[in-house]
Amino acid sequence: MSSKFQRSSPQMLGVEASTVSSTASNQPRKRVKRCCRNFVTFMCTQVGVGALIVFYAICGALAFMNIERKYVDETAKVVLSMRFNCSQRLWNITEELNLIDKQLWVNETNAVLQAYQVQIAAIIKNGYVGRSPAQIWSFPAALMFCLSVITMIGYGNMVPRTPWGKGFTVIYATFGIPLYILYFLNMGRVLARSFKFLYRSMHDCTQERNYDARMEALENGSLGALTLRKKVIVPSTACLWVIIFYVLTGTIMFANWEKWSFLNSFYFCMTSLCKIGFGDFVPGASLTTAADVDAATQKLREDISADPNEVSDLQRITDQHSKLAINFIYMLLGMGLVAMCRNLMREEVRVKLKEMKEDAKLCVEDTRLRFVGCCGDPRDFYENDYY
Repeated sequence: MSSKFQRSSPQMLGVEASTVSSTASNQPRKRVKRCCRNFVTFMCTQVGVGALIVFYAICGALAFMNIERKYVDETAKVVLSMRFNCSQRLWNITEELNLIDKQLWVNETNAVLQAYQVQIAAIIKNGYVGRSPAQIWSFPAALMFCLSVITMIGYGNMVPRTPWGKGFTVIYATFGIPLYILYFLNMGRVLARSFKFLYRSMHDCTQERNYDARMEALENGSLGALTLRKKVIVPSTACLWVIIFYVLTGTIMFANWEKWSFLNSFYFCMTSLCKIGFGDFVPGASLTTAADVDAATQKLREDISADPNEVSDLQRITDQHSKLAINFIYMLLGMGLVAMCRNLMREEVRVKLKEMKEDAKLCVEDTRLRFVGCCGDPRDFYENDYY
C-alpha cells in the first residue's frame, strides 16, 4: 500500500491535536489584541480625542460632585449665629438708648453694624457664598470646573474644600492637561486643513481664468502648466474674521442665556478663549438646580413672607443642562479655532520670513554689485600692480 493510505501513529495524532487546540486558543487572544489595537488607533484620531476629552470631563464632574457634596460646611451656622447676635445687640441698643439719646443710639448701632460687616467680609473672602455644597457642586458647575482645570483657564469661582477633592484635582489635572494639549494640536491641524481647503476653493472660484492660454497650452501639449497650482496661503485677516465672528456668536448666546450684558458677555468670551480666566463671569453659575428648588421650598415653609411664586419659577428653569452642554462644546470648539488660527498664522509667518530672507539676499547682492560698479574691483588693482 502507498504511504498516504497508512494509518497515522498515536504520537502524530497527539501532536496534530495539540497544534489545533493551541491555534484555537490563540484565536480569541489575537482577536482581543486586534480590537485593542483598533481602539487605540481610533482614540488617537481627532474624533477619538474629542470624544475622550468629553468623556473625561463628564466623569470628572460626577467624581467631584460625589466628593465635594460630602463636605460639611459649618460656615452657614456661624453666619446665622453672627446675624442673630448682631440683631440682638441692635435691639438692646434700641431698647436702652432710643428714647434717651438719638445720637448715641446712632453711634452704637453704626459700631455694631461695622463690626458685623467686617466679620461677614472676612468670611466671604475665605470662600463663603451663602450656598450649600449640594447647591455649589451641581453637574453644570462641576462640568465647567473640570473644563477650567484641563484647559488651564482656572476661573477660580469654585475650589475643592475636602482633602480628597484637592488630591483628586491634582491627579485629574496631571492626566487631563496632556489630553487637552493632544486635542488642541489635533483639532488645530484638522480645522486648519479644512479651512485652508475651503479658502483655496473660494480663491480658485474667484480667480479669472484665461481661456486662450489654456487652449494654447493644450495645443502645445504643455499639460504641466495646467496642473501647476500656485500655493495659496490663508491670510491672517481671514483668521481674525473667523475668531471675531465666533466671539460675537458666543456674546449673543451667553448674553441671552446667562442674562449678562453684551459687554460682559464679550468680555467673558475674550478672556476665556485667551485662557486668562478671571472668574468674575462663569457660565453655569446662574443655572438653577434641584438643590436650589429644595432650598426655596424649605424657605417657603419656614418664612411666611416668602414669595410663593419663587418655587414655581425655579422649577420652570431647572432643566437647563442642555444649554450648559452647548456652552461646554462652544468652549472646546473655540479652543480648536484658536489652535487653527495659530497654525495658519504660523504658516504665513514662515512664508513671509522666507520672502524677507530672499529679498534681503537680493538687496545685499544688488548693493555689492553697485559698490563694485562704482569703486571697481579691488582685485584688479592688486593684479595690475603685481604684473
